[in-house]
Amino acid sequence: MAFTLPPLPYAYDALEPHIDEQTMKIHHDKHHQAYVDNLNKAIAGTDNENKSLEELVASAGKISPAVRNNAGGHWNHTFFWDILSKDGGAPSGSLAEAINSTFGSFDEFKTKFNAAGVGRFGSGWVWLISREGRIEITSTPNQDNPLMDVADVKGTPILGVDVWEHAYYLKYQNKRPDYLGAIWSVINWKKVQENFDSAK
Repeated sequence: MAFTLPPLPYAYDALEPHIDEQTMKIHHDKHHQAYVDNLNKAIAGTDNENKSLEELVASAGKISPAVRNNAGGHWNHTFFWDILSKDGGAPSGSLAEAINSTFGSFDEFKTKFNAAGVGRFGSGWVWLISREGRIEITSTPNQDNPLMDVADVKGTPILGVDVWEHAYYLKYQNKRPDYLGAIWSVINWKKVQENFDSAK
């Protein structure tokens, strides 16, 4: 069963000016497509060929680096596109309550989340996860995620932001903090709330 690239749920320029059209085209059509293509090549003719993406991610420590990296890249990016929106805004309801009770305020949460993203050495991701009934911030290297058996901190992702340079370099160059500051204008909090509800 070959994996396929899901279409973006919005136009390439929908997140302007915070994420530029050219970055979205390259990120989705080139980078994400490459993860899908390389994953299909890596599993062809193996015991992993008929496993779901979720099964591959969950057993990352038991599969080849090629499958782990590309399955992670496919899962992470599919998740990422769905939590972006031109509408932005702020969390509300039970998610806002959880953020305020855990971090003190939405602004304090953003500060800590951005610090985790800036502090991730090299390439990787920063996450808000649900774990044992609580939410917390964590980060992972490369294309790993908190669902993997190899993750330092395991949990269910409810928000994730790509901090690989390919996610921001055309617009922000080496200024990862500026990119992380801008990303809050394009978070789809309705989708993050759905993820939060599903994780409980």
